[in-house]
Amino acid sequence: MKDAADHPLRYELVNELHARPSPRLEAPCTGVFLAMKEPMDAANRDRVRDVQHLAQLCARHGAPRPDPQAGHYKATLGRHKLRWESHTEFVTYAAFSRGLPPRPFDPSIGEVFPADWQTTAPGKRVAAVMIHVDILPDDPRDVLPRLEEWFAADSLASVWVLDQSAVVAGDFRIDPAGWMRFAIFVRPDTASGRIGRIVQRLLDLETYRAMSMLGLGRARDLTQQMNALDPLLNDIVQGMTDDARPAEAVLQDLLSVSARLESAATTHSFRFGATTAYEAIVMDRVASLRETRFMGGQMLTEFMQRRYQPAMRTAKSAERRLTAMLDRCERAGELLRTRVDVWRGAQNQEIMERMDRRADLQLRLQHTVEGLSVVAISYYAVGLLGYALYPLAHALHVDKAVLIAGLTPVVVGGVWLAMRRIKARLHAGH
Repeated sequence: MKDAADHPLRYELVNELHARPSPRLEAPCTGVFLAMKEPMDAANRDRVRDVQHLAQLCARHGAPRPDPQAGHYKATLGRHKLRWESHTEFVTYAAFSRGLPPRPFDPSIGEVFPADWQTTAPGKRVAAVMIHVDILPDDPRDVLPRLEEWFAADSLASVWVLDQSAVVAGDFRIDPAGWMRFAIFVRPDTASGRIGRIVQRLLDLETYRAMSMLGLGRARDLTQQMNALDPLLNDIVQGMTDDARPAEAVLQDLLSVSARLESAATTHSFRFGATTAYEAIVMDRVASLRETRFMGGQMLTEFMQRRYQPAMRTAKSAERRLTAMLDRCERAGELLRTRVDVWRGAQNQEIMERMDRRADLQLRLQHTVEGLSVVAISYYAVGLLGYALYPLAHALHVDKAVLIAGLTPVVVGGVWLAMRRIKARLHAGH
């Protein structure tokens, strides 16, 4: 019963811990498993379509319809026990039945998931596994002939698991019917819960291995893109010291490369992040099996180190290279900005020098104009005073030329002093 003091999600989060328990299986039995993922943007898929497709399978076998909002589902389909789960990027179907078919790994066992039903699924198969669970003979060496018959010797991994309570074997190959095979031989006294955990860990291992390997395809595509962009970026960086190449042209080229790298980073970031997470789950499932060597065979850890880890290193290498190229673009942008700033500084310095020269020319021109103004004003002033004083000069018998000669220095001096005072008042006002 919920309490007002509880967080709204408390019960939901606790129930999630118990929503997907491992199956409880009795040996001998057979398991058929599918993992389906939509090719594009699977994390944001319409999950209602997944449930509708599950409902179609249930209708074929007369099982109850699932809840449209379900994230997991259990039902009985004829002689099979079905378990369906919805994950971030994919959905899984697991069907278990008692007993073993007359022919081990008979493709007819997979008909619980009809071919036409699989074809119409919203997603495509990323994992298809068939598991054969049998009782371990008194002499464990008796299983070796069967392993040699069922699996390819060059990639066969066979190990003791969980304190030698069972032998697990598989070659991680797809058989002609499209299934990957795993064989489990358990001791007669092995509990059903432990058998179920072994099966679940194997299914998780294969599912998350397949999902993480999607990053390898992305890494290869990304590597081709980076191989094409790397020379362009090198040319841009090396050409930044070429003064004959305009900064605007260099900037345009750099923006083009940076935009393509940023687009690639946006496109691939989710996949690389998911690949890292899935790889961690794979290695956790291998470790949780607590394997030990069986009859000198190859161990799962060795198989993963030789066949799986190189693919993961390739994906991580591509991701690191992309990050390094983005950093180079950023540094190139900083260098280009520095180059532009230096160029602008030189341009500003040149402009300031021109302004200084213009100011000096304007000052000289102003002095020249002032001198001409004094002459012009004085000329007109002398003429006016000459007319005004001519009657007085005539009465005093002073010649007009002598009068003008006497007035000229006085008028010029007066005008010059008046111009100085006006100029001083203007400077004092500023």
